[in-house]
Amino acid sequence: MINYTKLIYQLKRKLSSFSKKITKKLSKPKSKFVFQVLYGLLENQTVLLSEISRALKEDITLKKTIDRLSRNFKNFDEQQKIMDDYINTIKPIINEDTIFCCDKSDIIKPHSKKLEALDRVRDGSTGKTEDGYDTFEIAALTTEHEMPVSIYSHVYSTLEKGFKSQNMETIAGLEFVKEHFGNIGIYALDRWYDNNLFFKYFTKKGDECDFVIRAKKTRDVIYKGEKMNIFDVANLYKGKYVTHFKDKYDNHKKVKFSYTNIKLPAIPDKELTLVIVRGFGKSPMILISNLKPKSKRLTRVILKTYIKRWKIEEYFRFKKQQFNLENIRVRSLNSIRTMDLILTILIGFIAIFSEKRKTTKLSLWISKLSKRIYEIPKFDYYAITDGIFTILKKTRKGIQSFIDKNLKFKASQQLNLPNLLL
Repeated sequence: MINYTKLIYQLKRKLSSFSKKITKKLSKPKSKFVFQVLYGLLENQTVLLSEISRALKEDITLKKTIDRLSRNFKNFDEQQKIMDDYINTIKPIINEDTIFCCDKSDIIKPHSKKLEALDRVRDGSTGKTEDGYDTFEIAALTTEHEMPVSIYSHVYSTLEKGFKSQNMETIAGLEFVKEHFGNIGIYALDRWYDNNLFFKYFTKKGDECDFVIRAKKTRDVIYKGEKMNIFDVANLYKGKYVTHFKDKYDNHKKVKFSYTNIKLPAIPDKELTLVIVRGFGKSPMILISNLKPKSKRLTRVILKTYIKRWKIEEYFRFKKQQFNLENIRVRSLNSIRTMDLILTILIGFIAIFSEKRKTTKLSLWISKLSKRIYEIPKFDYYAITDGIFTILKKTRKGIQSFIDKNLKFKASQQLNLPNLLL
């Protein structure tokens, strides 16, 4: 027999503990707000304020709860503080071998007219230009199961005051990661980042970072002392080595690859590695990296690094579909950013469950209650959130008792502060 009361309590307690860690620097009202939104998102799995409010089950009218949350979203100005504490919480799953997956996404709002700084952006799923916002995200693959956990997410509009360029938005994200983690790991980026600005950024003397960038076919390179089109260079290599991989759709692929040394006209003093991969389509996939392979094994690392970048695309789909992100109905850009931030942090909470899959009784019950027809897939975030939803839909109370405990904890910290200063 399933003891839902015990499972509900354990879930709420874990979320309460997690929320306490990431809101240590916030005031009591703002800590309460973040915890309530985290819980509302987790229970009803939607960004609609009405559904988040219903999950709280407060002894006031639903309209008053919605109005309070709406004001807090609009006025929330502690994004940096909460993100710093969140990073400190997930740091144990980041190490020297971590792959940082970088990519652009979007929030499409084709039927909205009143949103602040509503922009024209390319819809990544259809290729059409629609009203909405661009986002830039960096996700780190976890140590144990290599699942994506976001460490940077920013929603922006080219129409907002002070906007410089999309490249500068990317640089800001990269600088954030360096500030918190140093120059560890390997950065994996798609063709959009085949730009001399980023090659110079990653190869800056004294501040180098390992990277793998997929190249555009129009790029020129210096090959054996001559300037050539990169696609012409790729056609000289038919695939010296053979290996097997799964593509982004989980299909098995027999892959041939080769590598050679090149330089870029913009930075002729830096020797880079060109990897030519055949087997993922009609045209070869061309990768540029500053990693220096001297064998098939090390060359395969470059290829494997880029292929793992595809996990961020699955992460974007999960973020949008599981929580219906594009159905967000707040008007101010700050409200949208705050919702995106708290949802990003919640997925970090889910990632922690993913890392502990099958190692705790709670994670085992969550997996069992996800009611999958087949075994739990490698990208198990969907299964985890479905299992949590099955548990929390049985609850009759909100989280007020846990909020009271958290606020007492903060009060005790504040009372002890004078003693620490004596």
